[in-house]
Amino acid sequence: MSENLFDLTGKVAIVTGASRGLGQYMARALARAGADLVITSRKIEALQLFKEEIEALGRRALPVELDVRDYDSIQRLVPAVLEHYGKIDALVNNAGLNVRKPALDITWDDWNVVLETNLRGTFFVSQAVARAMIPQRKGRIINIGSVTTVFGYAGLGPYTASRGGTKQLTMSLADDWGPHGITVNCLAPGWFKTAQNAVLYEDQEWLAYIVDRIPLKRPGQPHDLDGAVVFLASDASEYITGQTLLVDGGISTGATRATAKKTR
Repeated sequence: MSENLFDLTGKVAIVTGASRGLGQYMARALARAGADLVITSRKIEALQLFKEEIEALGRRALPVELDVRDYDSIQRLVPAVLEHYGKIDALVNNAGLNVRKPALDITWDDWNVVLETNLRGTFFVSQAVARAMIPQRKGRIINIGSVTTVFGYAGLGPYTASRGGTKQLTMSLADDWGPHGITVNCLAPGWFKTAQNAVLYEDQEWLAYIVDRIPLKRPGQPHDLDGAVVFLASDASEYITGQTLLVDGGISTGATRATAKKTR
């Protein structure tokens, strides 16, 4: 074990959904900590520029085409990684999507696409990777949730169901695979601006409302996840499993400023 518990030199980490957004930021953090990467997307050509960026940091990056809604695609992932690197040390289950609609407008297909991507995909990618980690007697699986892992919000029915399910799945897999030296944790960002929710940040009234509820008084910035993802992928978190780590500026405390002022 390195004297620096956060050193990922020599480690191989998979980050799914790495063609944009928070997936890329977390992958960069892992690379800066020393990890070589496997980056995935449904369209492999979308990964080329990011591959070059990671290599410019002095790390290796293997792009792999992966559709987490396709079982056969998932089964091709691990053999490709093992052929290239020979092992898998960490998995970040980041691939996800959202359908933002009032509950009465959600269709059968809306529900399926969100749950199949965010929850079923997370399980079956984890299962495939765990089969490679078990013989190693060590591994780190990081499932990406959100503040909706512990909160419900109107207009996000399928998404909150998938993220709440991710929390429960994380605990179950931690119990399943702990005897094999594999830790499974959930990293749950709060309000971060991404391609999925960018339209919300154009509404200044909504943004002011959200910021007022965040004790640290700002939405998350991508670098705010760096320390958490490196921690959960590293030896520093060796005795932590089945947990949900909220990186949310404190919004999950449930504070509302208007109520607080009235009670003073």
